[in-house]
Amino acid sequence: MEWLSAENVVAVGTAVLGIAASAGMVWYERRVPRRKRVGYRVQMDNPIGDDVRSGRANRRLGLFDEAPVMADATLVLLRVENDGSQGIDRDDYTSPERHGLTAVFTDRTVRGVSVTQPNDTDHLMDHFTPERGFGYEGNTLRIPRVPLNRGDHFKLLVLLSGGDVGREIRLIGGIREGEVHPNRSATPDDKPPLFSRASRLITIMLTVCVVTLATIVVARDDTPPPIGCEKGTLTVTGSTAFAPVLREVAEKYEGDCDGSTVTVDPHGSTAGVRELEATGAQWKGRGSPPLVALSDGPKPSDMPELRESRVAVSVFALVVNDDVTLKNLSAKDVRRLYRGEITNWRRLGGPDLPVHLVSRDANSGTRQVFQQRVLGRGEIANSSVDCVRRDDASAPVTRCELDSTDQVLTEVAKLPGAVGYSELNLATRAKGLHILRLDGNEPSVDAIEHGRSAYPYREIEYAYTYGQPPADSLVSSFLTYLSRGNGQDVIRTHGHIPCWTPEGLKLCA
Repeated sequence: MEWLSAENVVAVGTAVLGIAASAGMVWYERRVPRRKRVGYRVQMDNPIGDDVRSGRANRRLGLFDEAPVMADATLVLLRVENDGSQGIDRDDYTSPERHGLTAVFTDRTVRGVSVTQPNDTDHLMDHFTPERGFGYEGNTLRIPRVPLNRGDHFKLLVLLSGGDVGREIRLIGGIREGEVHPNRSATPDDKPPLFSRASRLITIMLTVCVVTLATIVVARDDTPPPIGCEKGTLTVTGSTAFAPVLREVAEKYEGDCDGSTVTVDPHGSTAGVRELEATGAQWKGRGSPPLVALSDGPKPSDMPELRESRVAVSVFALVVNDDVTLKNLSAKDVRRLYRGEITNWRRLGGPDLPVHLVSRDANSGTRQVFQQRVLGRGEIANSSVDCVRRDDASAPVTRCELDSTDQVLTEVAKLPGAVGYSELNLATRAKGLHILRLDGNEPSVDAIEHGRSAYPYREIEYAYTYGQPPADSLVSSFLTYLSRGNGQDVIRTHGHIPCWTPEGLKLCA
């Protein structure tokens, strides 16, 4: 089930924990603190003699030197406080004796005690009298039934002898409908905790849940789901220049849409369009075949059954071997090169190298765009099989034809004096060659997209189907994914301009 995702489970768990924690805190606030509570804490337990067995000896003067029993004396500061939400009266103490509480100092003897309290609770001093039970004997200190308003406290500074610091100190007694309990010890130099242990635990748990949820949300793939996934088998053919885009989009579609298989098998724009025409004719009466042909430029006019979808604007480039030092050619000089009028780069201001024209075969859309947009005519006849030796001695220049863009780039990179053409993004990544400007215009996708360049070697990339495929077919789903869905990001990554963007709509019109 889609709702049973990791982020949803963590989100629901966090919400439940938050509600439970809030309810627990409300219950705690309403129930537990309503009890009467007397808390106590030891804020100081220090040696003041030279002969303390704990080894923590202090310097001493005066009475401590003169009184023998003070050789191992210690001082304890005991704080007694009302940390509940209700006031405590004298009658709330449950002790059967006159006094209300008893402090027991293990293994030590009480020698004296001093009572301190805040300035605003001076009235408490009236309760610390022998008649009210205040006194000590042996290791015990009797504490009177002192009424304490909420938040009130008093302190007892106790002088002891005969034992080590750190020994157990207990406060014994009972409170009606309440309790006497130890609190966390805080010395005068310590700061009491801002939050209770329960509050810190709840905060930590909620923080862990929120961080986990945020991590899942950030780490997950937020790519929008494909539009109308369909199952089945589809073949995509045609342009070799656009093949890298098609392969990546096909892989993404298969990953997003279970049960779909998309095979990319490019053989050139013209070959792909003609294959689609022939396959569609065989499918007469059975609808549209599961075949899409991509073409660099429009189809021939004698194929009325083919339906087009404009996918992207592709930018192409003229490339030359790095030994040819030229960076810019005029369109006029390019036409002279491809008419065979220039056989050595020296005539164009370049090095003394023979010209080798490395072209695509007749099925190539890249070649057709080059002929239409730059040459204004077809290329001259092929004169070489290996691009190096001229097989036709009467040919003015060496010219060969290859089957794919990758083959053209490889040959131009290794053959001194070679010139060819390619899809721009593939040419940019190739080594051993460089791209030529045309009439000073650099092939730039950004400049073309924003109307700042008149660079001519570019064309719309068309996707063709035989007839109109059904809306619920794999063909329609894949084309939508390619042109309007996640495929747009892939198209742009590979250096093309998607047609279904504000800028692309103008260029593809």
